Amino acid sequence: MIHVIVLGSAAGGGLPQWNCNCANCRAAWAEHPALRASQASVAVSADGDNWFLINAAPDLRQQIIDNPRLHPKHGLRHSPIAGVVLTNGDVDAVAGLLHLRETWPFTIYGHDRILSVLRENSIFNVLDPAFVKRQPVELETAFELKLPDGEATGIEVVAFPVPGKVPLYLEDMSAADHGFGTEVGDTLGLHIRNRRNGAHFFYLAACADMTPALKERVAGAPLVFFDGTLWRDDEMIEAGLGTKTGKRMGHISMSGDAGSIAAFRDLGVDRKVFLHINNSNPAHIPGSPERATLERAGWTVPADGTEFVL
Repeated sequence: MIHVIVLGSAAGGGLPQWNCNCANCRAAWAEHPALRASQASVAVSADGDNWFLINAAPDLRQQIIDNPRLHPKHGLRHSPIAGVVLTNGDVDAVAGLLHLRETWPFTIYGHDRILSVLRENSIFNVLDPAFVKRQPVELETAFELKLPDGEATGIEVVAFPVPGKVPLYLEDMSAADHGFGTEVGDTLGLHIRNRRNGAHFFYLAACADMTPALKERVAGAPLVFFDGTLWRDDEMIEAGLGTKTGKRMGHISMSGDAGSIAAFRDLGVDRKVFLHINNSNPAHIPGSPERATLERAGWTVPADGTEFVL
């Protein structure tokens, strides 16, 4: 069995964003607070007691408060969080690590491209290495998530590269014609499996293109979490919220012939869940034409706290 709790479903900044008054944010600020969503992350467990986070969002402290199974349970110091698996070095994937600095043991798993972000930014030294281990992972090589004392959990992870982009704050503008300095390992997908019963799912909350190889990998999966950043590629430009397309930011759009809804149409995936949904995306709104379209195609936009059990 695998338990998966959606801690947050929104893209960077969440919904509403702190300084945004677009239609979606305006609704979330006032008329419809149920629309509010924190930044994308999930928690995974094989036993319901020990949990591993996929990315550490800036909202992590509030996400822990909102999910009782992540609360301390024993003694003066305790956390059921045993580790964090990082899929990229974006602010909305690593900033939440700073909430986990109070001398409790856990392991950070990540590709060296991602772990280098932590090494090169001294603020992350608040994660005392006497307690917090940084475990490099190799691409396409299975590794097991373990408790701080080394006990096996039975949760196996395979990290693999997906089309994406180096984080915005690390872009090399002189290499704009070559992906702004993007290298293999900057954006990862995860295949997470319980060795004991075979239950498994995919986590792909950042992705710039649905390649034939990626389609083949996820075909027939029981559950896929996938990048839902924008409804259309020029969405932020049309809304007056930015100057970049989704492709420029390293994300595939939901709609269109080259979008994720079309790409997954014939893949036989049982449950398809969008994560990392930007505040500009009209699919946030229940009853909207965009939401209706994705739901007819078998997709879900989860509320924070939604649980899936495999």
